[in-house]
Amino acid sequence: MTVGDLLSLSIYWFGLNFHWTALLVVVIPSDILTLAPEAEKGTALAGVLGWGALIAMVTMPLAGALSDLSRSAMGRRRPFMVAGGLLNAVGLFVLARSTSLGAYRASYYLVQGSNNFGGAAYSGLFADVVPDEQRGVASGWMGLMIMLATIVAGAAAGLLLERGLRTTVYGLIVLVLLLSLAYTVWQVRENPPPAAKPFDLREFLRGFWVNPREHPDFAWLFASRILILLGFYIVLDFIQFFLKDFMGFADFRARTGILSAAVMLGALPSAYAAGWLSDRLGRRAIVFVSGIVMAVSILLFLVAPSYALLLGLAAVFGVGFGAFTSVDWALAIDVLPSKDSAATQLGIWGIAATVPQVLAPTLGGPLLDVFNRQRANFGYVVILVLGAVCIMIGSSLVWRLRKAR
Repeated sequence: MTVGDLLSLSIYWFGLNFHWTALLVVVIPSDILTLAPEAEKGTALAGVLGWGALIAMVTMPLAGALSDLSRSAMGRRRPFMVAGGLLNAVGLFVLARSTSLGAYRASYYLVQGSNNFGGAAYSGLFADVVPDEQRGVASGWMGLMIMLATIVAGAAAGLLLERGLRTTVYGLIVLVLLLSLAYTVWQVRENPPPAAKPFDLREFLRGFWVNPREHPDFAWLFASRILILLGFYIVLDFIQFFLKDFMGFADFRARTGILSAAVMLGALPSAYAAGWLSDRLGRRAIVFVSGIVMAVSILLFLVAPSYALLLGLAAVFGVGFGAFTSVDWALAIDVLPSKDSAATQLGIWGIAATVPQVLAPTLGGPLLDVFNRQRANFGYVVILVLGAVCIMIGSSLVWRLRKAR
């Protein structure tokens, strides 16, 4: 694939990650502060994000399986991407207009379900069109788009919210999402699908199970990803509250966006470089080292005496995060049990990203509130240490993979 092909294929990653960075890091925590009592903000955030991730957990493998079966003239993947993107935009419109916590939860669940409906098919598109020898570099392009989106989304959403332009933030998220979707759908041509087989319900349902004894590499990678991302989301979900309470910043929304941008500035060089290197040197060592870098950086957050030093640590964290994000996808493709049902299996693999999104707020929210009541801001010490430990254990598990380099 040419550079232009890789850019066209990867640009929707920019839209998807602009969407989630703006929402998860800046917009939703800020909205929760206006919809829930101060003493219950952690638990309220857990209720929104945790149940939303459960919906994503069901949607991803189901949408992936349906796109594997599709034989549409438009392709197997693109119709699902378009439908999911349009419904996602509707969900964002409703979310922006929600004035109660109950309505906010319901509209967020629509956003999660629709986004993952299209996202599962998009993951399958990547597996379909990228040649084996270019997995690492394609993964690097994906990582690059994720980092760029996170820099722009975090900074833009934080600064706009600090100026009271909440509706503008939602409109910007919709615009970026739909424009990037349109470009990828327009530019990328799908490969002819394999010959259709007669539909067998038992075979269809069996496709949602990957036997860990038959495919141990897939199982170990699944467990590794759950733990690494659990540690990541435990920190991410509560970083805005950390800046407000632990660091004592009044302009915490804007500083959250700037902190996210610092993470991604560190991640930019490592994202592309790690993907390229993984095609030549192997992927396991890159994931392991990146995990240690992230874990140590998180622990140092607790002793950073100033915002300037915190930004430096965030950039170091970003170096590890960029390398992990870049190599993670290529490693998953390496250990897929079957390429013919790539979207289904990548949907199952995607559960390893949604389970942490359920567990992180479900564990972290109550832990934060309980320990903060015991001693001022001690809850932040608990959840950051927990996040670092999860990342260290998860990154160590990649050494159990046998078929991947």
